[in-house]
Amino acid sequence: MTSTVQPDPTVIGGVPQAPLAFLPNPARLFGTRARRFEFLSQHSENLGPYLEFLGRLVALQDRIARDLPQVTPLPRDRIELARESRMPPIDRAKLATDPDLHILLDRVLSEAQSIEMPEEARLALSAVTAAGVADRHWLVENLLADQIPEDSVAPHLFVALAVQLHLSRLAATLDADALVPIRTGVCPSCGGRPATSSITTVGQLEGVRYATCACCQTRWNEVRVTCLCCGSNEEISYRSVETAEATVRAEECAKCDHWVKILTQSSNPSLEPIADDVGSLGLDLLMKDKGIARGGFNPFLAGF
Repeated sequence: MTSTVQPDPTVIGGVPQAPLAFLPNPARLFGTRARRFEFLSQHSENLGPYLEFLGRLVALQDRIARDLPQVTPLPRDRIELARESRMPPIDRAKLATDPDLHILLDRVLSEAQSIEMPEEARLALSAVTAAGVADRHWLVENLLADQIPEDSVAPHLFVALAVQLHLSRLAATLDADALVPIRTGVCPSCGGRPATSSITTVGQLEGVRYATCACCQTRWNEVRVTCLCCGSNEEISYRSVETAEATVRAEECAKCDHWVKILTQSSNPSLEPIADDVGSLGLDLLMKDKGIARGGFNPFLAGF
């Protein structure tokens, strides 16, 4: 009997190459994240209730993702044009009024009613549910711009659930090999900002870095020791609230005075880019005391 050895896609010309991107799998992604939130909630005295609440919300995303029909892929000509123009194929500017996104938002708001939550969150859920078309568009536009006004954090939390679901499902229909790098710190699928980046192992490659999009959940390769906010590699330092062996650190750039969390998944594979971002809130407080602006975007951390 003979067998055929398939080529390793991470090896090009005999030299290992890190793939540009890994697309999300919504049918698995949100379930994994919900379980991580549940685990973290059981090991955090101060953050436990909030982490448990987020775990319920992400579990809702998981249930809906498994039940939805397959999303319509982006038109091939749109994808080709984006590739030729070195632009992300998902056009965020057109999504704020996308009927499919707003239908999904209706379902998220309806099914969230049965989730146990703090009174403040319940009031925000009621407000978004009762909001008119213009107000909902405004909420969605903020999420798609990776920015949340500090005076309306809670309503955006529920809208973020629908935005993450919709964009991750769109991103899942793309061809990762057809994506092109945009620029440092920009998602090649949708043009969004990263929540965090992670050091991981891919095939034969160890210690490679992938940023995770806060909205569409695509992971894309970035050069290590490089600021994801300004692209500089000149004045980068790392801080943590634990020891030098901490698996969650702040990558700080003195050039632009911004920072983004970096997770060492190669040391702790259970780390999850969104859940462990929230679970390491102490690091955010440390950097806030230093007066350095957070560069990573995570709707679950807005207002902190």
